Amino acid sequence: MAANAARAMRLTILAAVVAPLGSPSAELALFESQKLTQSEYTPGIEGPAVDAAGTLYVMNFHRQGTIGKLNPGATQSKLFAALPAGSIGNGARFDRDGRMYVADFKRHNVFVFERGQTVPRVYFHADGCSPGGRLPCFNQPNDLAVASDGTVYASDPSFPSGKGQIWRITRGPDGNGRGEVMSSERQMGVTNGLDLSPDGATLYVSESNTPEDCKPPSTARCVWAYRLEGATLTAPRLVKNFEAFDLDGLRTDLASRIFVTRPGNGTVAVLAPDGTLVREIPLRGKEPSNLTFGGPDGKSVFVTQRDGRFIETFRVDQPGREPCLQTPDAC
Repeated sequence: MAANAARAMRLTILAAVVAPLGSPSAELALFESQKLTQSEYTPGIEGPAVDAAGTLYVMNFHRQGTIGKLNPGATQSKLFAALPAGSIGNGARFDRDGRMYVADFKRHNVFVFERGQTVPRVYFHADGCSPGGRLPCFNQPNDLAVASDGTVYASDPSFPSGKGQIWRITRGPDGNGRGEVMSSERQMGVTNGLDLSPDGATLYVSESNTPEDCKPPSTARCVWAYRLEGATLTAPRLVKNFEAFDLDGLRTDLASRIFVTRPGNGTVAVLAPDGTLVREIPLRGKEPSNLTFGGPDGKSVFVTQRDGRFIETFRVDQPGREPCLQTPDAC
């Protein structure tokens, strides 16, 4: 009787950690990934973001410069919007009012789609590295994070120089963004993925290449933490040094854990805030570019895969910060 009771308890626990994803019949255990779509996107597939209704938006659907959308329960994307000619989306995020922001790394823009709209407008633009630019150099807006007050943080890498920076973009009275480069006491490496802690006080940044303060400099890829004080990044703290493979997208959950993609390694690394490696989640594709949280409870993770140009997904045990920002009652 004791053995049967123990077995029943194990089955109950197992049933509690599986949930439908993709097709209605699919069941997925915690941290076990599956392909959600086929090869619908270009090799530049990037920037997944989920709205409050559970629709997933992904950059570069069939061709660069477009955005695809995947409705809840679907396994095939459809076209949502095309960006203006010459623009290519990289990172995308939603704010608590349902606006979607898109980083355009080719034309030095951050676009915004107002709720219910399929045509973007320029929310913020800087002149890039051209002589006489009116603002500091906007190298290549890459990834975005959105705070509860609507402030947008944008990573801005310079791959040729091996350096990077972070922009802070706030909404002005006219509804347009006003940007400034954040100051920091350390010279950042190639800034890539970024997200906020659940309390909004810390900004985590992954670096695809990093200076000598992350050892060994020849191979290191690091995650850094900064305290936010207005437009200043203070108290830089090395969270984790990965001595092999690249780092790309980064997101946090409500338990303050950090999820970061590792292209080439084919995994998502899960870190505690102090840098302890909690687990490595193996993926179906080997070149994960970015990730986001979504699903009806915020506990589904969606990963864009460059090598196969598809989206894959896995379930986790805590909701992500961003879906809870949009629908706090669901968390």
